[in-house]
Amino acid sequence: MRFAVRVKPGAARTRVGGRWQGDALIVAVSAPAVDGRANEAVRRALAEAFGVRARDVVIVRGERSRDKLVEVDADPARLTTLLG
Repeated sequence: MRFAVRVKPGAARTRVGGRWQGDALIVAVSAPAVDGRANEAVRRALAEAFGVRARDVVIVRGERSRDKLVEVDADPARLTTLLG
């Protein structure tokens, strides 16, 4: 499944959940947005939240943006729960 993500780099702690302007899932990561570290942290955080491996989380669009399109092969019901 593909879904929108809003990333908050440099957060105090890593957290997945909540909505950003409609249907985008909020992912807060402690990693800074430097040298792809935030992207890797987003992949790891989403993998943990969906119960898949980090390599199974693909950033389809938005590598250099806070707004991303992500693809994960996981249960869509879990996304609904995380969006709250």
